[in-house]
Amino acid sequence: MRRIVVVSNRVMELRKAAQAGGVAVAVADLLRARSGLWFGWNGKVVDEQTSTDVPEIKGLKSQGRSAIVTLPLTENEHRDYYLGYSNSVLWPVFHNRLDLARFDAGFYPRYMGVNERFARALRPLIQPDDIIWVHDYHLIPLASELRRLGVDNPIGFYLHIPVPPSQTFLAIPEHRELARELAAYDLIGLQTQADVANLIQFLEDSVSGRILQDGRISAFDHPLSIKRFPVGIDPDVFHNAVPDDTLVQSIEGAERIIGVDRLDYSKGLPQKFSAFGRFLEKYPQYQRKVVLSQIAPPTRESVEAYTDIRQTLEQMSGKINGMFGELDWVPIHYIHRSAPRDKLRDVYRSSRIGLFTPLRDGMNLVSKEYVASQDPEDPGVPILSRFAGAAEQLVDALIVNPYNVEEMADAIKTALEMDRSERIERYTRLMDVIRTYDSAAWSSAFLSTLEATARERTVSNVGSHAIRASMAKLASVARRPTRIPPEGSRSAQDGTSKQRKRHAGNGE
Repeated sequence: MRRIVVVSNRVMELRKAAQAGGVAVAVADLLRARSGLWFGWNGKVVDEQTSTDVPEIKGLKSQGRSAIVTLPLTENEHRDYYLGYSNSVLWPVFHNRLDLARFDAGFYPRYMGVNERFARALRPLIQPDDIIWVHDYHLIPLASELRRLGVDNPIGFYLHIPVPPSQTFLAIPEHRELARELAAYDLIGLQTQADVANLIQFLEDSVSGRILQDGRISAFDHPLSIKRFPVGIDPDVFHNAVPDDTLVQSIEGAERIIGVDRLDYSKGLPQKFSAFGRFLEKYPQYQRKVVLSQIAPPTRESVEAYTDIRQTLEQMSGKINGMFGELDWVPIHYIHRSAPRDKLRDVYRSSRIGLFTPLRDGMNLVSKEYVASQDPEDPGVPILSRFAGAAEQLVDALIVNPYNVEEMADAIKTALEMDRSERIERYTRLMDVIRTYDSAAWSSAFLSTLEATARERTVSNVGSHAIRASMAKLASVARRPTRIPPEGSRSAQDGTSKQRKRHAGNGE
């Protein structure tokens, strides 16, 4: 089996990846199952003097054939590559927030510089038969940098965030450069069919990409496959959840609504709080009977937009609690820190509703985790934004428009009043989807497609080389000058004699 080289912005120890959840778990499981490398940033920020291009390599105790390979970032790189171009240009644009993008800040050169530095550090570690799998928006240019260094291995790219409409993508000043960098990959994997359509349209609009007969798209004379591979979870990890019925500052028997989202403006948290406040106002019979527990771990707090969202949520939760709360009942439990994955699993199990309302999200794996944690005999109900990638798969959730506060308030009431038989039917269908498209199926489908795509490229290249060689040979013959023998030479005399004989034979 060929070795896999996984490249992501952030790399962590496998035991920590298991608690982090999400895609980190899938990567860790992959590296336990087959030999390879996990390459990327180690999370450390150092000054220029102590920076190094020599990566730190750690073998994995559980799998001697694999290793974690990391580099630090300098303070300037962290500012311009990570906080800057990645999270103040690409992240807001890809989440349809052009108003928050900092196009004129000059971040792009260092974004390219970090990708170039990563490629130089990774190049000596790549073996001829390796398969390279690059993850997410921080590393879009990595394949083009590796190609410049002579790497001809299969290279695939997976984007974990949504692809914006073409007209939004075109707002990025460096959109042509990004298109060229994407074209260096053999395969690009995306979360939804809408993402696939948006990226193809962008390549057509920005660099005149064209659809080939085999379904690939040609950009800069390079055939590129773009396909949908929805990210999944390992449902068995959540199956044995134990209900955690502890609800502080709440009367006995109150139902819990759970929300777990990173503190980010794309997650629709103010809209969620507004909808819950409207629910309590519109349906006062549920006051003192329902609690919203919102866990919002901090992220990128040095970016101004994230400071703003935190202040907004603190003000909104205080206002709603002040308006509706009692001494023995606080409507919103807002927790601004992370929680262990096993603890979340138990909280999911005891929550009647999972409320997931992103304004734009690549997948939203927490909605799948919530479903997988439920009691099959008495499951809760997920309420899911139509703008989450998971909505394309989890059609049996209650799908809502997060911009419509009234619709979300009504959906909360519907979920609380849904009878048990309907909840079980919905849960059963949701679990069929989650088990079919789990994390193992996701990685297996992507890697097998990448290998097949790379084989097609090799065959195509061999054919193209043969055609070009034949054309070059014909061209050299056509360009070869005709040699005229000198007057009076034997060749000239022989030619004249032959010509006379031909004329005699023709009766001339």
